[in-house]
Amino acid sequence: MNKRNYISVGIDVGSVFSLMSIVDQQENLILKPFKIIHNNPDSLERAISAIKKAEESHSMKSRTFLESTGIYHFPLFCHLKESGFEVFVINPLITHSIKNIGIRKVKNDKLDSIGIAKLGLKPDLKTSLMPTELVLELRTLTRNYYDLMDERASHVIAIKTYLHTVFPQYLDIFSDVIGTTSKMILRQYGTPDKLLRGHKKTMIEKIAKASRKGLVKATERYEKLIHAATCAKSFGCDIQSVYFNISLKLDLIECLNRSITSTMDRIQSLLDEHSSSQFVHQIHLLDTIPGVGLLTAVSIMCELGDFSAFQSPKQLFAYFGMDPSVNESGKFKATEVHMSKRGSRIARRAIFAIALSSIRTKRNGEALNPYLHQYYNKKKESKPKMVALGAIMHKVCNIIFAVLRNNVAFELRSPEQHRHDYKLSLQLAA
Repeated sequence: MNKRNYISVGIDVGSVFSLMSIVDQQENLILKPFKIIHNNPDSLERAISAIKKAEESHSMKSRTFLESTGIYHFPLFCHLKESGFEVFVINPLITHSIKNIGIRKVKNDKLDSIGIAKLGLKPDLKTSLMPTELVLELRTLTRNYYDLMDERASHVIAIKTYLHTVFPQYLDIFSDVIGTTSKMILRQYGTPDKLLRGHKKTMIEKIAKASRKGLVKATERYEKLIHAATCAKSFGCDIQSVYFNISLKLDLIECLNRSITSTMDRIQSLLDEHSSSQFVHQIHLLDTIPGVGLLTAVSIMCELGDFSAFQSPKQLFAYFGMDPSVNESGKFKATEVHMSKRGSRIARRAIFAIALSSIRTKRNGEALNPYLHQYYNKKKESKPKMVALGAIMHKVCNIIFAVLRNNVAFELRSPEQHRHDYKLSLQLAA
């Protein structure tokens, strides 16, 4: 978009209605802010007619620019696109940067739509690519998956809080309070009184069946439960409503588990349906990286959308919001530098999970990724752990970029081998 051979349409998007303005090549206002009511077909048709009329009167095509507003701009974007217009989405960070250009602090939707229209005439304006239908489908599912997981985690925390009140010794016996054995105990013998009154042989058999560890281990677990129940009689609050709340939380967790399973099944179904697409192929390439699972690979690719828009690992790093937020003025330089966190929260979460997996060791003591593990330990000698982990996240982004750029599966190689291969590729290119 380096030539002003179009008129610019700026739309400030809202949840119920939007404001639209049109300017010519010299930034003169053609159409004053015009309200578009989203659920009114006549209002939408009048907006389309206004754009076409402006195109005819100036004998040139229009380009429409919308500010990205989470979900609200999608229906309007699709409607204008289907009507035959060129439509672009602008990152709100860009539009916010021009809203306070004037001396007076004035902010309203009418002025915003005019500002967006004028911004659309800038030759160096960066616009966002609209994701494909498959990306939107998978992105919706993965984000919902993480929401369901977070909600389940909140219920687990609530159960632990309740148990701290009425049965604090229980938490020393079960590390996972929603595991199969723990759920069986809480369902059938939820209070210290019921545990103490329970039939010993029957309880041991039930524990053995649930845990699948035999009668000896089940008997040990039973003895610990009886001891904990006896202690709870002297140290613990006997509030029956709390046990009722625990039962409700278990019901909610089971419901969420079914929803999580259904979401994963739907994701897998979409991947199978589009198995021949380049996008799904890229997901499977990311899945070859140690520490990356299928869901993590899907999440990263959905947040990226179209990888072709990225030319370097640094762009990827900044897009995820993991670039440093620099605070300098004159001789002042901030001593603490934090992530900007301006990008996708889900992508950062996924990269963080990969970084944690990359530095862990297996049961035999072997590192999942020995080179990243070694790099992390070296960083820890001079930096705090979280700073060292941030450096690993940067390395993970480099790996993701290399895998997608080269369109090949991950191959574990030493830094020395990487440098040798890079020099060899430059020689071959020359």
